[in-house]
Amino acid sequence: MAQFRRLSDTMLASPQISVADVSDALAQSVTLIINNRPEGESDDQVPGPQIEAAARAAGIDYVAIPITHSGFSAPQVDAMAEALARASGQVLGYCRSGTRSTLLWALAQAKAGESPDAIAAAAADAGYDVSPIRSAMDALAGAAH
Repeated sequence: MAQFRRLSDTMLASPQISVADVSDALAQSVTLIINNRPEGESDDQVPGPQIEAAARAAGIDYVAIPITHSGFSAPQVDAMAEALARASGQVLGYCRSGTRSTLLWALAQAKAGESPDAIAAAAADAGYDVSPIRSAMDALAGAAH
């Protein structure tokens, strides 16, 4: 079973999930699963289409916004912000460790005008470090005002 970590009232992050974890997500009122892991990243990952099929069968929306280790792009941040804005309940983002999901959420939150300090604190409470993207968060939050 994957470990879902709470980033906010509506956002959870997790390391790689399994098909069985989809029912746990449903039990936690997740209405959208966001896959931030590129296909084929490792031999042991559950393919995104399997997670998507399980999610849709459970009545959970699914979107893939793959993030490679090369970093984040403006279209990825925009896609995350749009997915979060459309979600009608809890959102679960996952990748290999949950870090890329957390960082992309943090960038989307900063772009929406949330306080970078509050975002960083929430991520830290969940066990994630946003310091690698802090300058980008500050820039996005500044542009939002």
